Amino acid sequence: MKIQTLKRSVNSIERECIGDMRRESRNLQPQYHPMQRAREYTRAVTAAKLDRMFAKPLLGNLGNGHMDAVTCSAVSRRSLLPLVSGSVDGQIKLWDLATRKQVSEINAHSRPVTGLAFSVNQNGDHFYSCGEDGLMHLWSIHPSMSSTDGGPAQHGPMATWRTAGSFKSLDHHWFDPQFATASDDAVQVWSPERSTPLQTFSDLWGSEDSVTTVRYNPAERNLLAQCSADRGIGLHDTRTASCLKKTILKMRSNDLQWNPMEAMNFVVANEDYNAYMFDMRKLDAPTRIYKGHTSAVMAVSWSPTGREFCSGSYDRTVRIFAVNGGNSRDIYHTKRMQRIFTVQYTMDSSFIISGSDDSNLRLWKSKASEPLGQKTAREEASLQYRQALIQRYQHLPEIKSIHKSRKVPKVIKKQAAQTVIMKESADRKQANRVKYDRKGQYKFEAERKKAVVKQVD
Repeated sequence: MKIQTLKRSVNSIERECIGDMRRESRNLQPQYHPMQRAREYTRAVTAAKLDRMFAKPLLGNLGNGHMDAVTCSAVSRRSLLPLVSGSVDGQIKLWDLATRKQVSEINAHSRPVTGLAFSVNQNGDHFYSCGEDGLMHLWSIHPSMSSTDGGPAQHGPMATWRTAGSFKSLDHHWFDPQFATASDDAVQVWSPERSTPLQTFSDLWGSEDSVTTVRYNPAERNLLAQCSADRGIGLHDTRTASCLKKTILKMRSNDLQWNPMEAMNFVVANEDYNAYMFDMRKLDAPTRIYKGHTSAVMAVSWSPTGREFCSGSYDRTVRIFAVNGGNSRDIYHTKRMQRIFTVQYTMDSSFIISGSDDSNLRLWKSKASEPLGQKTAREEASLQYRQALIQRYQHLPEIKSIHKSRKVPKVIKKQAAQTVIMKESADRKQANRVKYDRKGQYKFEAERKKAVVKQVD
């Protein structure tokens, strides 16, 4: 007679180490756990509170900063550590992000530095700079000249280009050895092997205003985007040396950045306190509006994941927006931080660098409550479980009030309340116009349509 018995492996019930938790078998059927939702909700409230308790995003300053306001910065697309920043006094500083210390200092320009960009050579150790003095230089992050007085080695320009006016912006191609500049009245494409531009776009749809920003598309090799002082956003094709299309907004755009993962989309930082997402195939209206700032948005930077971006504003705050959300998920500020002119994501999307008018560069965590350093498997699982709980119950009032609450300066709080009052007043006035209009002159208009004045082909 044969008798069937239960047989378990010893490895399935014993611990590998003394420090491991004992394995327990559980029956997960719902009828045996009537209070499961209540327990989960309590854990979600606790997780939301812990998330806010441990939210300390500021890691510190980079060295002693600059001697004047920071105007621009750049990180390498091939490496994590090097960072370069430029200031109003024409100085460029190289930083080591691991130690947050200054590596070297370069007296590059006689007027403010307006653009910085790393090249895409094999090592990623060369970068370009341009300024309002009409000069553009190629530098190496390694010193190239010995000091005459026996001091540390100095940096010297490897190449120099000159224009009649002043350079306003600079960007390097994502793959090819070429770069583009924005000057007083033209967009120019350069090669490091020539002293004159390869292409010059001077007939900018009949406009003679300065071009303030120029950016290469990360996927389409021959596509350039530019912002100009006439409130325009334009696209250029370098393959056919032609201007494609242009759209005019109500107010001027200060910065433009392409989404690195969805290369058909780009976001612009606008003077009307908002950031706008556009699809390059349809420029007649933005696909999304990002609100929250109470002053002009000066700079934007995408995370390498393409899922979120950060913005720096004249209201002295840094905000982080999810690509599918209209409001910021987090806001960073300090008591001494002044107007922000440049923001950068690091290439591992873990940190944000901001440069402001108080001559300092600050390093922030992209996720305020996430701990630094290597995490064990149990810590990683615990963090993921708490985030999943918050995500599941975030619509409930108690958790929503904890998870969304942010302490902001009193000035920003007052400005935000004033902005709400002004918008309600404008909407009420427009509603009255439509209601009592006998000639059909007035009508309601979508919020996204209001941002664009006209489109030029």
